[in-house]
Amino acid sequence: MAAAAALRAWFWNERFWLPHNVTWADLAGEAGPPGSGLQYPRAGHVLSAFPLALGIFAVRLLFERFIAKPCAINLGIQDSGPHRAQPNAILEKVFTSITKSPDGKRLEGLSKQLDWDVRKIQRWFRHRRNQDKPTTLTKFCESMWRFTFYLSIFFYGIRFLWTAPWFWDTRQCWYNYPFQFTDIKRKDFLIMFVHHLATIGLITFSYMNNMVRVGTLVLCLHDASDFLLEAAKLANYAKYQRLCDAFFMLFGVVFIVTRLGIYPFWILNTTLFESWELIGPYPSWWLFNGLLITLQILHIIWSYLIVRTASKALVRGKVSKDDRSDVESSSEEEEVTPHSTKGVLSTSSNGSNRINGHVGSGQWTEEE
Repeated sequence: MAAAAALRAWFWNERFWLPHNVTWADLAGEAGPPGSGLQYPRAGHVLSAFPLALGIFAVRLLFERFIAKPCAINLGIQDSGPHRAQPNAILEKVFTSITKSPDGKRLEGLSKQLDWDVRKIQRWFRHRRNQDKPTTLTKFCESMWRFTFYLSIFFYGIRFLWTAPWFWDTRQCWYNYPFQFTDIKRKDFLIMFVHHLATIGLITFSYMNNMVRVGTLVLCLHDASDFLLEAAKLANYAKYQRLCDAFFMLFGVVFIVTRLGIYPFWILNTTLFESWELIGPYPSWWLFNGLLITLQILHIIWSYLIVRTASKALVRGKVSKDDRSDVESSSEEEEVTPHSTKGVLSTSSNGSNRINGHVGSGQWTEEE
């Protein structure tokens, strides 16, 4: 018990989390007049995110079932998947228990065991891998949900922030900090991993030490481009290529303007310089700004990928499909011209975007 108490005292050290001359006790009382019921943000409030997430997930299921799916069917998108592999107990056991992509030595052994030629076994594994990929209908429903969610949350943020003084003057984020009122009742793998750590850390830490004002600015700014990417993917799944290209180009412009222009000169300017001037640095201030700078580095990487893909798409004349819909093919099943290329909007297997992970986190790459 003594060790736990010591660890807790060390973790919640006021001199790390809060500016000088401010204690946790100062934030424990009511934020407004006695009896107002207003509270400052507290660490325990973060736990409310879990039931909220379950509620949003339930809404998503209903949305995809009763809204997105009928829309997809009306657009002629079929719920058909790739060619299914021929049932084979031996190959299925290898696929599920050992490897999904057997090497040459294992292929030779399976060939002798089944009396199949190696190319037939390779084709079986290719079909089996494709079999687990989501259908175009499933991907359309996922993208329509994200498009609706991102668009709604962005305009909700704009509506809320439009009348907030710190939206027009970022110095207001630091006046009287941390005593700012709030009404709780009204409330590739490595890159994405780093992004998720940074965003989760920012959301959690900024709430716990009451950096709510600047946090709202960061969230709203990151929502500005996400729905455009999902709109491009919806158009792609519905085979409206020109509309897809237009939305992606618009997404690229908005992404670069917001992440490489507005973010550093508006957000980082106030968190690094205005906050230093008005409240001064303290230990968690360095952590907070370190995470924000990490996001800026990711913004630069993603912007490079977007520009590279957009430039190559202009040469090809189009931005092509989501690679989750691509099925693997052998030379005997698909003819490919010597210099053919195709653009790919890459997403993770669970549908999450890799370009904008935050908020949300799709990577445009090219296969040649």
